[in-house]
Amino acid sequence: MVLIKEFRVVLPCSVQEYQVGQLYSVAEASKNETGGGEGIEVLKNEPYEKDGEKGQYTHKIYHLKSKVPAFVRMIAPEGSLVFHEKAWNAYPYCRTIADLFRYASVVTNEYMKDDFFIKIETWHKPDLGTLENVHGLDPNTWKTVEIVHIDIADRSQVEPADYKADEDPALFQSVKTKRGPLGPNWKKELANNPDCPQMCAYKLVTIKFKWWGLQSKVENFIQKQEKRIFTNFHRQLFCWIDKWIDLTMEDIRRMEDETQKELETAALLS
Repeated sequence: MVLIKEFRVVLPCSVQEYQVGQLYSVAEASKNETGGGEGIEVLKNEPYEKDGEKGQYTHKIYHLKSKVPAFVRMIAPEGSLVFHEKAWNAYPYCRTIADLFRYASVVTNEYMKDDFFIKIETWHKPDLGTLENVHGLDPNTWKTVEIVHIDIADRSQVEPADYKADEDPALFQSVKTKRGPLGPNWKKELANNPDCPQMCAYKLVTIKFKWWGLQSKVENFIQKQEKRIFTNFHRQLFCWIDKWIDLTMEDIRRMEDETQKELETAALLS
């Protein structure tokens, strides 16, 4: 058995803008998460081409000992809380459709092998999150998928410990784009505003954790954390728009190289 949820995140930006914004925000978040012997280790970040598909391939290692619940730390063997993430970012030509963006990410654990994985598949489309079964699942599987709508401007969806006023879309207004602040009805206003771009990230999260006595508890915990990550990340992405809106992909690749060096230095010093 696996647990599958689809998170839908609507944003006031275009699919093309999001490509830069996402990569910028991932690099910034990676720096913030590393330290004390834990965090993110980047093994590979390189172009790939396979079966006519071109994109960027990344292989990261997550060291998560302090970031998992106590009931897992108590029973997990030494070295088992190290997770590998392999991602194939085929922007924008995945599935032979040039105006869509699919991002596939698979997280595995060497200790648990096939008994544990997290698979995240994302379609980014220029709409307001109204499309059904964008991932093309078979009807029986689709019936089991729970749809979760994330509103980046809804403070009630943010954990109190995560809240930061300078990362609140309900308070932020972009100097460069004039987008924001996002009020209670911002999605309806966005739908009626032809001058502002719109898009939705459809993030399909599939989790398998086969460990007797813990499967349901851990799968639900991970899905809750994925929602938390998606919520916080996209709130940051929007509130950082003035930092990335003018960047090019060349700027982003240079920034990724610098970030990787900083992560390596932080790991050596920890």
